[in-house]
Amino acid sequence: MAQTPAVEIIEVGPRDGLQNEKIPFATADKLSLIGGALDAGVRRIEVASFVHPRLVPQMADAEDVVAALPDRPDVTYIGLVLNKRGLLRALATREGGRRGVDEAGAVAVCSDGFGQRNQGRTRLEAVEDATGIVSLAKQEGMSAQITLSTAFGCPFDGPVAPETVVDTAKRLAEAEPKELALADTIGVAVPAQVTDLVGRVREAVGDIPLRAHFHNTRNTGIANAWAAYEAGVTRLDASIAGLGGCPFAPKATGNIATEDLVYLLQRSGVDTGLSLDGLIHTATFVEGVLGLPTPGQVSKAGGFPGSA
Repeated sequence: MAQTPAVEIIEVGPRDGLQNEKIPFATADKLSLIGGALDAGVRRIEVASFVHPRLVPQMADAEDVVAALPDRPDVTYIGLVLNKRGLLRALATREGGRRGVDEAGAVAVCSDGFGQRNQGRTRLEAVEDATGIVSLAKQEGMSAQITLSTAFGCPFDGPVAPETVVDTAKRLAEAEPKELALADTIGVAVPAQVTDLVGRVREAVGDIPLRAHFHNTRNTGIANAWAAYEAGVTRLDASIAGLGGCPFAPKATGNIATEDLVYLLQRSGVDTGLSLDGLIHTATFVEGVLGLPTPGQVSKAGGFPGSA
C-alpha cells in the first residue's frame, strides 16, 4: 500500500480555478484537466460547483462533468454547494446507482459585508446554512466539509477580527464536518497572521481537521501555505497553473499554483504523493486551452535543474 503523504493537496482548479475565467472552458477540456490531475497523483479534487449558471457561467455544465468522471474508488470528488438547492443537485448526481459527487463543500462567510453581497446572508445566517448542509449531506450518506471564507480579510469590511473567525469556527464545529478550511479569499494574509489564526482555531475546534486555502493576489500565498504547514495544517488547497479568483470579490486573483506548492514542499522534504512533471504537463495544457499566460511559475521554469 502507498504511504499516506505528509501533506494532502486538494486540487481546486476545475472549480475555483475556472470559475472566474472569461474564456469558456469546454466540458471535455475540464475532464482533461481532471484526468491530468489524477494522473499526477491527485486523489481529492473539487470538480464543480452547483450554483446558478447565470451567476457562474463556467459551472453551467456541473452535472455533465460529474456524469463523465472516471469511477475511481481511490479518488474523492468534491462539489461546492452554497445552499440546500445546490446540495440537492449534488445529491441527485448519485441517483440511479451513479457514482456522482462524494463530498459536499459548504461555505460560511466570516464577514457580513462579503456574505450579504455574495449570498445575501449575514455571517450567522451563513453559519446556519452551512451547518444545515452538513447535516443533510450526512443524513444522505455524503461526507461534507466547510470553508470559512474571508477568514483573513474582507473586500468590503476590511480586517476580520480573529475572535470573529474563532467564533464562526466553533459554531460550525458543532455540525461535526469532515474538516474546516481557513480561506484567504482575497489574498491579503501574511505568514504571521496565518500562524496565529491556525493556532487559535485549532484550540477552539479540537480534533476537527483543518485545511487551508490561499490566493496569491499579493504574492504571499506560497509563504502562507508554508506557515500553515508549520502550524500543523496538513491539508492544503491549490489550483493547477495558479488559476482562480472569486467573481464576487473585487481584484481577487488566482489560487496558489499546485505545481509551485508541490515544488516547495518536495524540495523541503515534505511528501505530497504528486508528480511535479505531471502537474507541469497539465498546467501547460490549461495554458494552451486558454491561449493566455497563467500565473504559475514552476510550469514556466521547470523543476530543479538536473533533477529527475
